[in-house]
Amino acid sequence: MELHAETQRILRSLGVASADRPDGLAVRSPIDGSRIGAVAADDAASISLKIDGAQRAFLHWRATPAPKRGELVRLLGEQVRAHKANLGRLVSIETGKIFQEGLGEVQEVIDICDFAVGLSRQLHGLTIASERPGHRMMESWHPLGPAAVITAFNFPVAVWAWNAALALVCGDVVLWKPSEKTPLTALAMQALLERACIAHQSGAEKINQLVVGSAEQARPLLDHPQVRLVSATGSTRMGRAVAAQLAPRFVRTILELGGNNAAVVAPSADLALAERAIVFAAVGTAGQRCTTLRRLLVARSIYEPLLQRLRALFQRVTVGSPLDEGTLVGPLIDGAAFQSMQQALTRARADAAWICGGERLLQERYPDAYYVRPALVAMQRQSEIVLEETFAPILYAMPYDTLEEAVAMHNAARHGLSSSIFTNDLREAELFLSAAGSDCGIANVNIGTSGAEIGGAFGGEKESGGGRESGSDAWKSYMRRATNTINYSRDLPLAQGIRFELD
Repeated sequence: MELHAETQRILRSLGVASADRPDGLAVRSPIDGSRIGAVAADDAASISLKIDGAQRAFLHWRATPAPKRGELVRLLGEQVRAHKANLGRLVSIETGKIFQEGLGEVQEVIDICDFAVGLSRQLHGLTIASERPGHRMMESWHPLGPAAVITAFNFPVAVWAWNAALALVCGDVVLWKPSEKTPLTALAMQALLERACIAHQSGAEKINQLVVGSAEQARPLLDHPQVRLVSATGSTRMGRAVAAQLAPRFVRTILELGGNNAAVVAPSADLALAERAIVFAAVGTAGQRCTTLRRLLVARSIYEPLLQRLRALFQRVTVGSPLDEGTLVGPLIDGAAFQSMQQALTRARADAAWICGGERLLQERYPDAYYVRPALVAMQRQSEIVLEETFAPILYAMPYDTLEEAVAMHNAARHGLSSSIFTNDLREAELFLSAAGSDCGIANVNIGTSGAEIGGAFGGEKESGGGRESGSDAWKSYMRRATNTINYSRDLPLAQGIRFELD
């Protein structure tokens, strides 16, 4: 089916009445470059109205009991379950990731909704021993306020859900600014949430406001005094700009930025397992994940044989339409991504022993799309281009002699998101996970850098931003903590034994 017609059919099935305005912001599929819809962009006036609406909704929503808030998220999860196949296909059409990955992303939405429902009955604080007799001290957690969630093109529904599901059960409301490259999936999720709100019967329809348009449309969200949290996903450059704009207001931030992720392959590694994990982490989503594997550090004794096996796999991996059965690598998001990849490979040639792949494919069939062969680059040293993140399927491979050398090379990157070691040596694994090992927010043993589960907190260190989303205790970012002390005695002893006598 022609992509425009299929896209509009899917949108209607998900509850989006119209997403093809003649005067709207055009949306193109990276599959073939064709126009699949057009959406109305917000202006300053409409954004202001949405922020005001969000604040009014917050005053109502924060007073709703947390388990009742969790019930709304449960209803959202049921809506997504019922439409998983269509929503997954829409994700593939709009982002270019293969259909299996589209389905996986939708499953992440379902999973985080399930997580948040349970969380809605566990927003508890601590009871703390007081040094004063007849006193009780405790901490309590309260809703923070309207939260701006700015998402990137590569995970157009999952990252919103990581934030929104937690924010909603915590009593916050959400202002969502999706990437201008993927607004249709945002419209679909908004429609499913509105259905859940109607079923919830709580008058909560304004708890998620959608702001559509270019990056400029995010600026009013950053400046508005009623926005108390900004969760932004994107490049490190974007994160710097967002942080600088928010600093004067001391707004809480969750910044999920770039990643120049590395894997260490030790001499004891199970190479058959390692090579499968390496290929998926390096070429999945056409290398357009913040957790994509970009640097491979291999023990010198196994460097040559492993690279030859990887070279054969990179040449065989199926590149094509992400909607076709058997495709493993879809297209890059656009021509700018292709140019960035080619520029990086040009720079790498100065230090490369050899480069396999990287060329454009399927140009005759898809002249307006950008399919590439994933590139494997054997590097003589960890040069400057290796230490830069290129958002494309390029894997730089380098040998090492000792594990200490490998860890030093690993930690030399400015980013600190995800990392892996492949080893069957317990001491090597524990060293890599220790304070003296990987400096990343995610460190794995015998799995790749890509494919985090929602149960653990997701995020990185250094230029990867430092925020945490999704599982574990990431919910605390969406609430404000209060320390409470209650005196149930008839005396007034002061802390630290201070004496202050008025008579």
